[in-house]
Amino acid sequence: MAAMTVHLDVVSAEEKLFSGRVETIQVTGSEGELGIYPGHAPLITALKPGMVRLVKQHGHEEMIYIAGGMLEVQPGSVTVLADTAVRAEDLDEQAALDAKTRAEEHIANPGTDFDYAEAASQLAEAIAQLRLIQKMRK
Repeated sequence: MAAMTVHLDVVSAEEKLFSGRVETIQVTGSEGELGIYPGHAPLITALKPGMVRLVKQHGHEEMIYIAGGMLEVQPGSVTVLADTAVRAEDLDEQAALDAKTRAEEHIANPGTDFDYAEAASQLAEAIAQLRLIQKMRK
């Protein structure tokens, strides 16, 4: 028997990263971890920086890193509108490490034009990317 699926689109301002049928989607919403399955109640929620883990038919998994955005669940489809989205295999560990270091330096040595929220956001984004890179190595 075929598993139930729902249509998923993952899009950013730059491109559509995924469009197809999936069995489950896992994301980090503003209230915590969310698992979306076919037949989920309609929902709109903000997403935090982190992973979109999607399980396609036959259990094939794909990971997409997003820097935050929105999740919309409709009766027949699910849409992730990401501020920035990168396929897991395209993440650049050195760039993420550099961004983390820069953000930490900004927080440690705030200048006159310092924006704490911006620095904290950059740091959270870099840490989420590094976490994903490490998870993919296992």
